[in-house]
Amino acid sequence: MKFTDRFRTVAGDVSCAFGSPWALATAALVVLVWAVTGPYFGYSNGWQLVINTGTMIVTFLMAFLIQATQYRESKAINLKIDELLRAVEGARTGFVNLESLSEAELDSVARELQRLGRHAGTASLPARSRGAAASAAKKARPRTASRQDPPKERH
Repeated sequence: MKFTDRFRTVAGDVSCAFGSPWALATAALVVLVWAVTGPYFGYSNGWQLVINTGTMIVTFLMAFLIQATQYRESKAINLKIDELLRAVEGARTGFVNLESLSEAELDSVARELQRLGRHAGTASLPARSRGAAASAAKKARPRTASRQDPPKERH
């Protein structure tokens, strides 16, 4: 097994374990034991250093672990959505790679979608009515080649 595959497996397993109620209970127990031993150690610098060092190490390692698992999950979700965009007739297939656009380009796409939402009348509707309005707007919108690509920002 390759290192990256092993890392992915271990990261997923550790992420599940550390996200469990048992992990929270264990962490709370460790802190409780540490607090109860305070009088025994006279609340010394060494006693404080134990909890500070332990929490710092766990936090440092968990930051990398969380980043790795979130990146993988985000990538998988993006791929699933990309496949849906490709499969739906009339969907803007140019949206497949939106994550590679600049912030200004993303803002431009967001403004256009908000404008289309306002034009379709969905912005002021209650949530239960938006589905019907969106269906009506979809039927009414013109189908042109320019709809396939996201809008480009003008310079």
